[in-house]
Amino acid sequence: MKNKVLKEGDRAPDFTAKDQNGNSVSLSDFLDKTLILYFYPKDDTPGCTAQACSFRDHYEALLQHGYNVVGVSTDDEKSHKKFENKYQLPFPLIADTDKSISESYGVWVQKNRYGKVYTGTARTTFLIDKNSIIQKMIEKVDTKNASQQILDLLA
Repeated sequence: MKNKVLKEGDRAPDFTAKDQNGNSVSLSDFLDKTLILYFYPKDDTPGCTAQACSFRDHYEALLQHGYNVVGVSTDDEKSHKKFENKYQLPFPLIADTDKSISESYGVWVQKNRYGKVYTGTARTTFLIDKNSIIQKMIEKVDTKNASQQILDLLA
């Protein structure tokens, strides 16, 4: 069951948290820029790796279109650093260890797998404009083609 707190046209919730290098990253860092803020469940798992590598492989094209990329998961900075190094990821990965960002974006949800109910991250991509307004929410993320889903919006 997905928390539908946010919708397209809403102001994106502000946040400040540390990335894989210990740098503080805030939504306000991206004022006057377009941000791809993507939430993923766990570093170095097959779907999350495919998604991150899709953004990595098309990073230059995304930048040319004025997009910045930031990933968010509940893993810690050390896990993010290993993930970044293993796959040469060129963008910040935010450590949302207290789940506050995931909760404010409505992606920390109850899930059900094989009859087991648990709480986790609903893989979701937010396209946030230069005024911090959510332009698009992609809830059915194609992990292997995550960046193409964004680029297709330009067509």
